[in-house]
Amino acid sequence: MALTDTKLRSIKPREQNFSESDAGGLFIEVTPRGGKVWRIRYRLAGKQEKLALGEYPTYSLAEARQWRDDCTTLAQRGLSPMALKRGDKIPDDTLPEVTALASAFLKKWCSQTVAKVKAQEAEAKEANTVEAFAWRWFAEVAEPANSTPRNIKRVLEKDVLPAIGAKQIDDVTVDDVLKITDAIKARGADQMALQTRNVLKRLFAYAIARQKVTFNPAAAVEAKFIASARSRDVALSSDEIGRLLRSIYQSSMKRAHKLALHLLILCMVRKGELIEARWEEIDFAKAEWSIPGERMKKDKPHLVSLSRQALAMFEELKALASGSEWIFPSRGDLHQPIAHSTLNVAVRALEIDVRDFVIHDFRRTASTHLHEAGFNSDWIEKALAHETKGIRGVYNRAQYADQRREMLQWWADFVDNQIEEGRKVIIGRFGKEFRAA
Repeated sequence: MALTDTKLRSIKPREQNFSESDAGGLFIEVTPRGGKVWRIRYRLAGKQEKLALGEYPTYSLAEARQWRDDCTTLAQRGLSPMALKRGDKIPDDTLPEVTALASAFLKKWCSQTVAKVKAQEAEAKEANTVEAFAWRWFAEVAEPANSTPRNIKRVLEKDVLPAIGAKQIDDVTVDDVLKITDAIKARGADQMALQTRNVLKRLFAYAIARQKVTFNPAAAVEAKFIASARSRDVALSSDEIGRLLRSIYQSSMKRAHKLALHLLILCMVRKGELIEARWEEIDFAKAEWSIPGERMKKDKPHLVSLSRQALAMFEELKALASGSEWIFPSRGDLHQPIAHSTLNVAVRALEIDVRDFVIHDFRRTASTHLHEAGFNSDWIEKALAHETKGIRGVYNRAQYADQRREMLQWWADFVDNQIEEGRKVIIGRFGKEFRAA
């Protein structure tokens, strides 16, 4: 029986090679790994020859039959399709019309085969880039198995793919992994560097299971050489808070960046939650900032009560934003926020006599001082957008709005007092009624 596309698609591999015939010597050979290769048998001067075209479905059934007819015509005219494909010279005494047939065959099938093989190779190469394979892993394994897939997606998009996304998965080296983690550590995010290494380790473990690589370059980088798995415990003292903020306001950094750092301390939010904020999230009348769930670590919306100082800073930033939808627009493009590294770079440029710290330590600093001042731990955890486990967490979800407003106002006044202590620095008045130098 002649082959059909339905039958070709349904053929299953066996332990040994086998073939299914069409007609006129055309058949398809099926390998144990599922490959399906078009071949033809024909006779020339009493001897049988066999020739391969390429795989199905790269070459369709209709193309294979046309190829068979062309091979048969050449063989009937005394020329070997196999010899032509091999590159043998056409005999000088060959009739002109047969030479023309041979030339057409070479142009149509041999050059086309090369082009199709190159296209297949390019397609296979594209499928094996880190970017293509990472998203396959994310969709098949990481996203279904992880309670916070957004964190993994953020790691891939922010640090991994920009660095090695275009590389072939089997070309990634230990040095590539180190360059990524070192770059993250350079911006003061040791724990994020460790998390990124762990994501890469899981990605390459999957690549090994899929027989794409034989070596896991991320597993070769021991966690202890990146960062301690234990959270940092740096919390600035009240004196250090004052010295740091005075240094910020005395520095040459942009006014908007000074206010951003000050707001990070007062609002107790994460850096990404602040720099990606839009004006639509700020309610000046209610003195509230509503952060949507898709920008929060736990995918839940978060409400920040704004102290008088924070509200005045947002008023000033509104005038500095040049009409952008972003509270902190990029200098080069008002349609984009500032880069994630901008504030880290600004802090590293400061000349200050304060212990090594990272921006995330502002949150721990606020938590430490508020606990020391006797504020309720549940209020503090809600202000930090931390989830309280169990029944208390469910009950407290809509609680403490008034208490948190009072607490954050106390905190803003406390921070102001640290700036005032021992200073002689003018930081400027905040708000639309004032303009700082």
